[in-house]
Amino acid sequence: MSLILSLLLSLNLFASAVFQQKTEPPSKMVEFHMALLKKGPKWSDTRTKETELMHQAHMERALSLLQSGQAIIAGPLTDDGEIRGIYIFRAPSADDAKAWANADPAVASGHLIAEMHPWWSEDVMKKASSPIKMTTAYLAFLRRGPAWTPEKTAATEELQKAHLANIYRLAQMKKLVVAGPFGDDGQLRGIFVFRVDSLAEAKVLTETDPAVKAGRLALDLHPWQVPEGVLP
Repeated sequence: MSLILSLLLSLNLFASAVFQQKTEPPSKMVEFHMALLKKGPKWSDTRTKETELMHQAHMERALSLLQSGQAIIAGPLTDDGEIRGIYIFRAPSADDAKAWANADPAVASGHLIAEMHPWWSEDVMKKASSPIKMTTAYLAFLRRGPAWTPEKTAATEELQKAHLANIYRLAQMKKLVVAGPFGDDGQLRGIFVFRVDSLAEAKVLTETDPAVKAGRLALDLHPWQVPEGVLP
């Protein structure tokens, strides 16, 4: 099966999960665990010798997780928001993934906290190139929008079809390279990852989503530094 057909199958399942509230998408999607690294109780924007040492230890930890294969992606969001970075783990269990995230020196010291989510995607990510170099992708969190409703109706079914058709279009354009739902049925519904030239281009693409236009979903877009070679 070609990569694009494989991705489209994954996105089909993703759309069903987002709209129908499934927590365990079937078929080719597999469960990963995502740690959103947020500002912790000891967060400070002030640079000191202590924070420099902590940051160095944090980077070394991220590198070791990538090299071991425990993390398939590790990288910072670079727009200086509440979420500072993301780990995506290939872990035997949620407890293992949480333990790996909490062992990060920045988390253990309280500078960051790790908010854990089960996350489903097709297994299309590749091993990071060595030596590791970082490149910019654009990540959109899909959240419940102001018009969100859990009910399945004729209107939501039609919106799902339009949403899915737009996903197909973006995938065929090779702009949307990874997508998948969160499995814990919270405010966060899933993610899109775009490989495009700018944040502005990614924003234009996210705004074409019919579910976003209808207010069923809302999108938060961020520049994301990821290891080169990981994304399909």
